[in-house]
Amino acid sequence: MKKLILLGLAGGLFISSYSQKASPADTLRKDALKVYLQANDFIRREIPYINYMRDIKDADLYIISSTQKTGSGGIEYTYFLVGQKQFAGMRDTLKYVSSPDDTQDNIRKAQVQLLKQGLMRYVMTTPLAKHINISFLKPLSEEVSTDKWNNWVFSTSVNGMLNGQKTYNTNQIFGRLSARRITSDWKLDFGLNYNLNLDYFHIDDQIIKSVNNGQSFNSLIVRSLNDHWSTGGSLNVESSTFNNYKLKITAMPGIEYDIFPYSESTRRQLRLLYRGGYIYQSYMDTTIYNKLEEHLWGQQLSAAYQVLQKWGSIDVSVDWFNYLHDWSKNNLSLNGSLNVRIAKGLNIQMGGGASLIHDQLALVKGGATREEILLRRKELATQYMYFTYFGLSYTFGSIYNNVVNPRFGGSSGGMTIIMN
Repeated sequence: MKKLILLGLAGGLFISSYSQKASPADTLRKDALKVYLQANDFIRREIPYINYMRDIKDADLYIISSTQKTGSGGIEYTYFLVGQKQFAGMRDTLKYVSSPDDTQDNIRKAQVQLLKQGLMRYVMTTPLAKHINISFLKPLSEEVSTDKWNNWVFSTSVNGMLNGQKTYNTNQIFGRLSARRITSDWKLDFGLNYNLNLDYFHIDDQIIKSVNNGQSFNSLIVRSLNDHWSTGGSLNVESSTFNNYKLKITAMPGIEYDIFPYSESTRRQLRLLYRGGYIYQSYMDTTIYNKLEEHLWGQQLSAAYQVLQKWGSIDVSVDWFNYLHDWSKNNLSLNGSLNVRIAKGLNIQMGGGASLIHDQLALVKGGATREEILLRRKELATQYMYFTYFGLSYTFGSIYNNVVNPRFGGSSGGMTIIMN
């Protein structure tokens, strides 16, 4: 047995020594551009001529990104390339917009193509440049066709779910119809929503049925005034068994100011929004204020701050709302998230929100039944609401992160690109 162990150790040392001998490919690898980019296996395979660094401080170039939805229902991906060390002062911004019809494979291929193009002026300064071949694959059309839809995009969806067992079953239906038109000057967004939730509970020989449904129409019209100011308004109509609304109509014009230019919205925002208007509410059941119908006026002030940097990101918003007939009927909420890279390999994430609630005018007189409380089928009286989350992660070891090995499954798989 001892001989077998010694032979195994000797063989392992021989294999390790042999595998660590520098090959031409390894010599070339050590001269590759050092890039900090949280990439999945697909990116590593498609862009093998850079070194993927585990920590941002070891990189010659770092890439952070942000996403935001477009008017067509797609996603605009923005990549910020920032040079360090010998590339200090070099910066590039790349953008790619996916359409709602794109598959995940189309999106990831387009993202890789965009990253390849952005990396070229940095890679060309390394010894690997002589191995790079650049080609243009598709001829350009001399004319640009006009858009017959005039930037209007329509979408519809119907979703259902059936779930059950011996003593319980539920049926859920969700439907949505939307139309939107977004240009640099206008933002028009209209939507119809419907949801129905049916629950059946079999307790002894009794069947308890629970029904919850709601419908809504939401509209938003915004006009860009310049790179800091915009004005517009919203009109919302809804009905909800949970909120005791037989009919609620809210018409709120408003004005917004972004301290930073809107052109920098993917990197940083500090928006101040004021809205005020008319609110009509009719109720399914008499409220705690003995009302079945109300004509009200209200106002809302919101502030939102977002920033994305190499050390992490911050997203904070504060909202205040009150009814004008009685300022004590108000609602104050604070929501935020923080993602910070504290040190090499050490990251902390935290976030949460809280609301002070004093504007529940629609609460049903007499409260909710025991079943409605347990099933959360009625809005209940409260003066506050909160949620929070936090996390801490630490990674150490080799500064390189190039190799892809999907054997036996594990964490190497996946198709979604996530970058910080």
